[in-house]
Amino acid sequence: MTRSRHPRASGRPTLTEIELVFDALSHEARRHIVMLLAHHGPELPSGYLAQRLDNSWPTTTRHLHVLEAAGVVSMRREGRSSIYRLEREHVQQVVGGWLALLVPSTGRDVWRSPGPRSAKRGART
Repeated sequence: MTRSRHPRASGRPTLTEIELVFDALSHEARRHIVMLLAHHGPELPSGYLAQRLDNSWPTTTRHLHVLEAAGVVSMRREGRSSIYRLEREHVQQVVGGWLALLVPSTGRDVWRSPGPRSAKRGART
């Protein structure tokens, strides 16, 4: 896994990082994989994950690759087995960073139109 997938030192993820994580988590099977790793991990072999899903092996592999590309999971080899780990801190930083964008702005940051209102109260157009 490359470092560019992780939020910057400031803790603020880029819009690309946010998009990758949310896209990866948009599919029910991938969310199921994340929950399995979160509650039965910290590491699980791909075979165990595949057995717990109602997908074919190639479909499960594709889901794992999407999660890995987004930095949601990491993979290491142990002999012929692929072992997956939830990158909990990365997911928390990206999702938390996105949630921080929803904090209401101060009154001075609110956009207001510089011009007059175009409709009078009670007027019908």
